[in-house]
Amino acid sequence: MSRHMRFNEDVFPFRTVTSTTTPTHDFLLPPLLPNVQPNNNIRTPQPTVQQEHPLANPLPIPHPLYPAHLHKFHADGSLSKYKAHLIANGRSQNQTSSSAFLRRVIVSLHGEFAMTNLGSLNYFLGISAQRSSVGFYLSQSTYALEILKRAHMQKCNPCRTPIDTRSKLGVDVQQVCFYMHDPREPHLAALKRILRHLRGTIDHCLRLHVLSTSQLTGYTNVDWAGFSVTRRSTSGYYVFLGDNLLSWSAKQHVTLSRSSAEVEYRGVANVVVGTVWVRNLLHDLHAPLFIATFVYCDNVSVVYLSTNPVQHQRTKHIEIHIHFVRDFVASGQVRVFYVPCGFSMLIYLFTKGLPSALFLEFRFSLNVRRPPGQSVRMY
Repeated sequence: MSRHMRFNEDVFPFRTVTSTTTPTHDFLLPPLLPNVQPNNNIRTPQPTVQQEHPLANPLPIPHPLYPAHLHKFHADGSLSKYKAHLIANGRSQNQTSSSAFLRRVIVSLHGEFAMTNLGSLNYFLGISAQRSSVGFYLSQSTYALEILKRAHMQKCNPCRTPIDTRSKLGVDVQQVCFYMHDPREPHLAALKRILRHLRGTIDHCLRLHVLSTSQLTGYTNVDWAGFSVTRRSTSGYYVFLGDNLLSWSAKQHVTLSRSSAEVEYRGVANVVVGTVWVRNLLHDLHAPLFIATFVYCDNVSVVYLSTNPVQHQRTKHIEIHIHFVRDFVASGQVRVFYVPCGFSMLIYLFTKGLPSALFLEFRFSLNVRRPPGQSVRMY
C-alpha cells in the first residue's frame, strides 16, 4: 500500500453493539464486487478420536534399530520433499516383550502414516552406525573422507594431535578461518596439520553402550584470555549420561572478561543449560532423572557463587547467569563441585595444550575409539 494514497474514511466498519447476545457489523463493499453472504450452515469439524483408532491410546515411545521414513504428502496427493526420519530400537532385559512392544508401536504408526522400513540401522543423517555386543559405534568417516578428497590429501601422513598447542579441532579450524582473506604459509601449514589429524582419526568412532547408571555429569573449563590477539576466552564442556558422551561444546567468547571467576561462571551456566535440556528430554521420553546433576569446574569462586544467596555488587554484571544456576542448585537438580587444577579433567582437551600421551588417554576416556575387529595402527 502506497503511503501517498489519500483516504476518505467517513463510514466506520463497526457500530455500537445494541444487543448483548448477537453482535452486529456493517461491511462496506464496493459495488463491483459480488454480494457475499456469510454461510451460517457451515459447521466447524470437531476433532474426535475413536477408541478403536490405533492412536486413540498412544503408546509411550520406546528407548531409541530400525530406521524408518515418515512420508508426508501435500493436499493434492503429491509427496512432500520433507520426511521425518525415525529410529525404533527395542532393547530391554526382556527381549521378547520388547520386540512385541516395538511391533505394536510400528503397527500403530502404520495405521496413521505412510512408512517405509529400511531394515537394520547402518546409516542415519550422515552418521554411520555399527552395532556390537556392547552397544553402538557412531562415526562420520564418509564425511571426513570427502573433505580429504577435496584437498587431495586422502593418502597423507597422519599425526596424533591436530596442533601442538591445542587439541580441539573446532578451535583450530576457527583460528585458520580468521586468515582466509589473506592466508600465508604458516596458515597453510596449520590447515594441513588439521587434515593430517583428520586422516589419522578417520576410523575412530563414538561408542554408546548400555547404561548401568542414570547419573548426569558435566565438566567445564575455560581458557581465560587465551587468544593472544584479542585476549578473548575460550570455554568448553562435556555432558555425560553414565559413561556415554551425549553433548559437547567449545567456543570462543564474543566479549572480553576482566575476571577469571566471571568467565568461569559463564562456562558453568553454559553446561547447566546443556544438562537441563537433557533432563527435560529424558522427562519427555518418560525416563526422568531423580538425582541431581553433578557439574565439575576448577574455580572455587564459582562454587561459592552457585550456593551463596548473598548478592555482591561486583557480580552484578553476571547476575543473570548467577540466578539461573542458583535456581537449579536450590531446587536440587544441579550440584556444582570443585575439582583441583591438573590433568584430571577431560575438558582440558578443549582448552589446554596437552602432550600426545595424555591427549590419547583423554580421547579414549571420551569413548572415542576404533570399533572392534579393526587392526590397530599407531599414528
